[in-house]
Amino acid sequence: MKTQKIIYWSTTGLIALFEGVMPALTSQTKLAKEGIKHLGYPEYFGDALVIFKVLGVLALIIPKVPTRIKEWAYAGFAFDFIFAAISHGAVDGINFQTFFPFIILGILMLSYFSYHKLKATK
Repeated sequence: MKTQKIIYWSTTGLIALFEGVMPALTSQTKLAKEGIKHLGYPEYFGDALVIFKVLGVLALIIPKVPTRIKEWAYAGFAFDFIFAAISHGAVDGINFQTFFPFIILGILMLSYFSYHKLKATK
């Protein structure tokens, strides 16, 4: 059980950094806005995305959040990573930026499975 807690909090912490802290701190930079524009999305889409990412991270890291809400947060992040890969692939072709969201998706899946293992032991 201790190993599962370490896996859960390590992977969930990485997701929180990548999807909550970094976007919240960098979303208004010129580089971030150019990135959203480069992919063909309107500027307001980036702002909405950051809000939902921060809410999703809060749902994952706050222990008292109901399981159903956590499930929605995991699903939202999975869709985010899949569509990020599709967007990068469609605009920039196949390169590292196309596959990087799948690496983060793998980390998200480790978090998800370890979360359910922890829930089963309670």
